[in-house]
Amino acid sequence: MCGIVGYVGDAQAVKFLIEGLSKLEYRGYDSAGIAVYNNDKIRTEKSVGRLAALSEKIENDIPVGTMGIGHTRWATHGRPSDANSHPHMDCHGDFAVVHNGIIENYLALKEELMAKGHVFKSETDTEIVAHLLEEVYDGDFEAAVREVLRQIEGSYALVFMSRRDPGVLICSKQDNPLVIGLGEGENFIASDIPAIIARTRRTYILSDGEMAVVKKDSVSITNHAGEAVTKKVFEVNWNAEAAEKGGYEHFMLKEIHEQPKAVRATISSRIAKDNSAVVLDELKWNKDFLNSFNRIFIVACGTAYHAGLVGKYYIEKMARIPVECDIASEFRYRSPIVDENTLMIVVSQSGETSDTLAALKEAKRLGAKTLAVTNVVGSSIAREADQVVYTWAGPEIAVASTKAYTTQLIVMLLLGLYMAGIRETMPQERITELIRGLREIPTQIGQTLEDEDPIKTFAKQYGFNEDVFFIGRSLDYAVALEGSLKLKEISYIHAEAYAAGELKHGTLALIVDSIPVIALATQKSVYEKTLSNIKEVKARDAVVIGIASADDTELEKYVDHVIKVPETDELLIPLLAVVPLQLLAYYAAITRGCDVDKPRNLAKSVTVE
Repeated sequence: MCGIVGYVGDAQAVKFLIEGLSKLEYRGYDSAGIAVYNNDKIRTEKSVGRLAALSEKIENDIPVGTMGIGHTRWATHGRPSDANSHPHMDCHGDFAVVHNGIIENYLALKEELMAKGHVFKSETDTEIVAHLLEEVYDGDFEAAVREVLRQIEGSYALVFMSRRDPGVLICSKQDNPLVIGLGEGENFIASDIPAIIARTRRTYILSDGEMAVVKKDSVSITNHAGEAVTKKVFEVNWNAEAAEKGGYEHFMLKEIHEQPKAVRATISSRIAKDNSAVVLDELKWNKDFLNSFNRIFIVACGTAYHAGLVGKYYIEKMARIPVECDIASEFRYRSPIVDENTLMIVVSQSGETSDTLAALKEAKRLGAKTLAVTNVVGSSIAREADQVVYTWAGPEIAVASTKAYTTQLIVMLLLGLYMAGIRETMPQERITELIRGLREIPTQIGQTLEDEDPIKTFAKQYGFNEDVFFIGRSLDYAVALEGSLKLKEISYIHAEAYAAGELKHGTLALIVDSIPVIALATQKSVYEKTLSNIKEVKARDAVVIGIASADDTELEKYVDHVIKVPETDELLIPLLAVVPLQLLAYYAAITRGCDVDKPRNLAKSVTVE
């Protein structure tokens, strides 16, 4: 997720571009750049690092011009560097482009363009857009942009600027936000409202598949076919802080609701169009490589560790390779049995988690092959590992991880399916079945988020209890651990998760009248066993909130409340079951008056041991 701005008017563009990018830096902060048109030329300035580095670079030679575009980057394709920073240009400096999203077919397009003589300067997917525009341009800027949009595949918010067409910016979006701010003798473009709220509150919010031609005194919007679209002006009535959160009260809630988009980005370009296989071009593993391992370690901390527990289940069940999941802070102090026949997978949202990085280095010292699963391009863990699979969740601001966890689960599932395909340990029809189900997950998460009222009610009803228990079996137990962590870290309720079958081995002593128990019962393979455990806690007068699949008609007979998630394969349902647990934690924290985004004693990235 990156920040985009654009300006066309009578004022100097740079002031707005830098000002707007400063309001969007939370969306990406590993590099920044601007492009400004003046006297038949486009001048670009870029700098790796925070926006301050770019501001310092241009302070004694500010680009002059009344039309420009800017970008602050969250790296996906290509490490953070000046060359990989946006805006990107074509061979002759005629066109500049900024982009948020992923161009899925960029490799095929890049090969075609290189064969025609185009020379690329970056590692990014975005640069092909500028070169493709150069290739198809025949004097009609708008028609050329439509042709570019016809050829590219993926998700995007794009803004185009042409040296040959002064006074015109063109923008379009698909699965990524884009807003146009309406001024007097000037107009603005941004990927989020905070960038423009100081200049105007009158906006157009673009929808998927729409394209806007923006001039200083007009904005015309069409669909990709060129048919006119009538838009209502949206009057922004939020304050600046609320605007940064997209109208949500907290970043955590915003990020919970961003999960459909984040999951879609993680899946994007990693599934064959015929659903026959997972495609991980980052890895290019073969059967000999995988068969050389007698064990896989998944090592992580906190939420990432819980994702690793699900990953252990996926890889063992699908690829039939033994997996050991370990807490990073313990791993290197127990003399782990690691050698050249070991694959070490480390999981970290930030890529800077100190314990995880230390465990990774120790495994490499002992001869293991290493793979990082992280959200941050160019992070320490990404650089240290032999190979990397990025989650592409976008920046996560709230301390309590939500969309990062969900996308980590997606990567674990993709890895399991990828290994199974190579090792031929699952029938092809089963792999295809799971991939088809995976394609539906973003939509199903969206459906799960549609009705929060029951969860709000439960949070108000039980939010002042000082103890809550979570139970589940199989994959439900792994998800219960994450639900418990979310509740305790932001609401400060003492929450514990247990494998439901372990209740009789001590935990039942803690079950007393009216104590809340969150019971996950989504795994059909152990459903009757879980139901038996739920009856055990109900017999001790606990209040039970059940999490079940939409097709479950039995659970409600044995619990006090039921929260249902859309029906899907039991291997995929952890991706849905965790969402109501995130919301329950959030609204419990609200009920108790806690600082949701900045819980006490915690930090977003743990960079000390």
